[in-house]
Amino acid sequence: MDTTKHDINTLFKQLGLPSSETEIDTFITAHSLPATTLLQDAPFWDQAQQHFIAESLAEDGDWSEVIDELDVRLRQQ
Repeated sequence: MDTTKHDINTLFKQLGLPSSETEIDTFITAHSLPATTLLQDAPFWDQAQQHFIAESLAEDGDWSEVIDELDVRLRQQ
């Protein structure tokens, strides 16, 4: 059973990205997402990151809520 805390910091760790609050804010500031682009199709993800995001959303599992949070934050630019 996965007992990992699913929050924005652990999502960034899962994606292999720097995960401090400052680093997350910097990433979000540097990467905006147009309304017509699905999160998993954003050009700044590598293939593994795209796959993880798409699979997690399709499963509507533990990561879905925090991935949705990231999606919203990337569109608030």
